[in-house]
Amino acid sequence: MIDSRQLRYFTAVAEELHFARAADRLDIAQSALSAQIQQLERELDVRLLNRNKRQPVTLTDAGRLFYAEAVAALRHIERADQVGRLAARGLAGVVRVGFVTSGATSGVLSTMLRAFRQSHPDVRIEIVPMETPRQCEALDGGEIDVGIVRPRRRYPSGIVATLVQSEHLMVAMADNHPLATRAKLRASDLRDQSFISPQFDEEEGFAEVLAALGAAGGFSAFLDHRVQDFVSGLSLAAAGYGIAIVPESMANFRQPGLRLRPLSDFDFPIHLALASRKRELSPAVRAFVGEAIAHARRLLP
Repeated sequence: MIDSRQLRYFTAVAEELHFARAADRLDIAQSALSAQIQQLERELDVRLLNRNKRQPVTLTDAGRLFYAEAVAALRHIERADQVGRLAARGLAGVVRVGFVTSGATSGVLSTMLRAFRQSHPDVRIEIVPMETPRQCEALDGGEIDVGIVRPRRRYPSGIVATLVQSEHLMVAMADNHPLATRAKLRASDLRDQSFISPQFDEEEGFAEVLAALGAAGGFSAFLDHRVQDFVSGLSLAAAGYGIAIVPESMANFRQPGLRLRPLSDFDFPIHLALASRKRELSPAVRAFVGEAIAHARRLLP
């Protein structure tokens, strides 16, 4: 089996076309170099060099072909060595990031990615839109490495989460909705409205928001339309199917025929969290989580 040392020895001779100069370049004895080249030729069962005491060393046809492949192989080996060393320091590898829609519209995702790219340009990032319950499953199963999620009271065993963003809520509705003419709304103004909200088969999530809103306004909020994400909710709201209680950052998502209004008497901040595995083996993933949390803490009030 040919090894990288033999390739280095051969390329030195092929480039110098002189055993003594190649030996000096490699800092080895000329006899040792000659022995290594002879062993290489025996292993390949082909002559690579023309040797004649009265004439310069030249490459055979096979030697010229082998030299091109040897140079390419050494470059690949060098690259593999660099990647391995970078990966060990978290400077190379792959990080798969899941995110809820408002993780993108709020700028949390892009801000994290921008900061990480500056310090880890060789790490490849894969992003996957995914609702919070699915992200928890995907983290636990190893499908993703990091998740930007809506916080949960409980996470699967082995998953930990840190708050990275906080924002207020707004009411989204069609521009011809009776409430759209008001600059601000009160919780009681939303009595008898049809609500649109992302909600899954769980008690957590925006079901809690609607329950708190109803308590503040003195009514029971009824969820007419259950959607997968806020973008879907805004589309239904703009079309007049009801109103949606959404994070204020959804104002960054332009939708024709839509109006967003603040609530003056309902202070219910909602959060995004960065979820990851407690015992993460990948240095690149650990680096991403560490930098994202440090960056978020500088921005949180």
